[in-house]
Amino acid sequence: MATIKVTKVKSAINRTANQKRILESLGLKTIGQTVEHTDSPSILGMINKVQHLVSVETI
Repeated sequence: MATIKVTKVKSAINRTANQKRILESLGLKTIGQTVEHTDSPSILGMINKVQHLVSVETI
């Protein structure tokens, strides 16, 4: 499996509680923070739900 870099680029203010929980479970707290995850279906599903708040790059 590949590794992906996920960066939070927008705020979670005025977003649904579900989207806030997804960002928290991805490990993203502040804008500009970057985390690395493996390219698994569950991670890709979470990223798809908050794709307007994050940017994704493959490594």
